[in-house]
Amino acid sequence: MTYETQQPPATGTATGSGPAGVRWNKVPEITAYFWVIKVLCTTVGETVADFLNGRLGMGLTGTSLVMGALLVLALIAQFRTTTYRPGVYWLVVVLVSVVGTLITDNLTDNLGVPLEATTAVFAVALAAAFLIWFKTEGTLSIRRIDSARREAFYWAAVLLTFALGTAVGDLVAEQLSLGYWVAALLFGILIAAVALAHYAMGLGAVLSFWTVYVLTRPLGASVGDFLSQPTDEGGLGLGTVITSALFLVVILALVVFLAVTRRDVTKQEQVTQPAV
Repeated sequence: MTYETQQPPATGTATGSGPAGVRWNKVPEITAYFWVIKVLCTTVGETVADFLNGRLGMGLTGTSLVMGALLVLALIAQFRTTTYRPGVYWLVVVLVSVVGTLITDNLTDNLGVPLEATTAVFAVALAAAFLIWFKTEGTLSIRRIDSARREAFYWAAVLLTFALGTAVGDLVAEQLSLGYWVAALLFGILIAAVALAHYAMGLGAVLSFWTVYVLTRPLGASVGDFLSQPTDEGGLGLGTVITSALFLVVILALVVFLAVTRRDVTKQEQVTQPAV
């Protein structure tokens, strides 16, 4: 399958409007590359948070402040771009993954909020974000993230999915005590079920996408924990440093590949089609 090269508009407005009324999407097309990098970012979010909190002794509060500040800076860079830039976009996703993990950890570990409560609260918050997004914009299509307001809705939803995914994953791990690989298998089966419902039974694209987006968070975290945790706790004992470095290298390689090939750039005709 070939992809059209999409260049930044020579002139434009805050909405990213380009020549002939084409508006430039700020997020990638959903391909296999997207899901692979997303799971890798999720794993890094888990291991980096554990590394900063535990090994460096920054604590949840200190880690949250540092990573929150870095996320704000990355989001400013993302909002200033006029079209999708793989390096900037995926940097934001990595940082959102870390911050989303820390939000849930702070609520449960520092404030003692039960995981059942955090799961319910984040689920309601995510549903509310989608409702407001749709009521305001008339679409939830991620092929139409072409204005600052839509991009704000998008990143708010992404942050809530990471917080919700963390809560769901921790709830399953703590309540069922399944072990890392069994938990990863469970979430993998759920993702496969959603994919089957979408392709074979007509489950809506928006619902399918965001459901899988939530489920890939505990999937990636389970894989990360399996690789990094000590062998006497059911892991491989690679540690958070090696695991984080390994996954960051793979993410970097894939992002560079996509930046060069532009295989995840939304086609112009898809941008101008009616929103899904």
